[in-house]
Amino acid sequence: MVKRNALGRGLGALIDDAGKMQQGAGMNEIDLNKIEANPFQPRSKFDEEALDELAASIREIGLIQPITLRNFGDGKYQIIAGERRFRAAQIAGLKTIPAYIRKAKDDDMLEMALIENIQREDLDAIEIAVSYQRLMEECEFTQEDLSTRVGKKRSTIANYLRLLKLPATIQKGLREKLISMGHARAIINIDNQETQILIFNQIIKYGLSVRKVEEIVRDLNAEVVENDTKTKHQKFPKEYQITKTQLDKIFNSNIDFSMNNKGKGKIVIPFKSAKDLERIVKIIENQK
Repeated sequence: MVKRNALGRGLGALIDDAGKMQQGAGMNEIDLNKIEANPFQPRSKFDEEALDELAASIREIGLIQPITLRNFGDGKYQIIAGERRFRAAQIAGLKTIPAYIRKAKDDDMLEMALIENIQREDLDAIEIAVSYQRLMEECEFTQEDLSTRVGKKRSTIANYLRLLKLPATIQKGLREKLISMGHARAIINIDNQETQILIFNQIIKYGLSVRKVEEIVRDLNAEVVENDTKTKHQKFPKEYQITKTQLDKIFNSNIDFSMNNKGKGKIVIPFKSAKDLERIVKIIENQK
């Protein structure tokens, strides 16, 4: 299991300069019992199922995105941003939580520090995405505001923010350079998180290129559309859809993949000529 502190130190680099400017602000592990919710939080209801899913993820690999707190003195803190993560951490049974600590009136310094850090060349995609999110949450910026301040297209900022919707396992893989930003941007076009993780694991196992992943995602989405419009087509579990797509690529052919209700089935590889059959046989022999 990945320790939360390891992830926290990595993200702590985001506001290294902010820590100097804000008189001690930075990454801290704070006792959950010392934290209270913001009474002005406009969001009063949280999806219980989504909270349970986030809690399960936190138990597995820790909290990737720290929350932000305001120091009230006497060891008490109030949430500025991240109440959903705070609640999920409580459900997960954590005793402490990684947090950025701010004073009540340091918006300008925080803005300058975060924007300066975004320009650093050594930040990974998730660190950049988190810094964009912090500017939006804590400084109340829109994506248009960010575009003006950091000199990036709004679409670029939106692409980074979308990365934070990926499962924590994939975010961690992106931070550890197991996959590239191109891989992540392709994966996020799949709606189902289980399928996203299946593709992520296959990228690592087979060293799939970004172009190959884009093809797999495109084919999977096309199959979903086809299945939606043609109900007579048999629907397979996602892992079998991915397998069929890969077989199509390996044999450069439209593989016939069928299975009955008991799980029995067959794979048919069509060929156009004797020469094409020889080509397929060689491919099979090379797989041994």
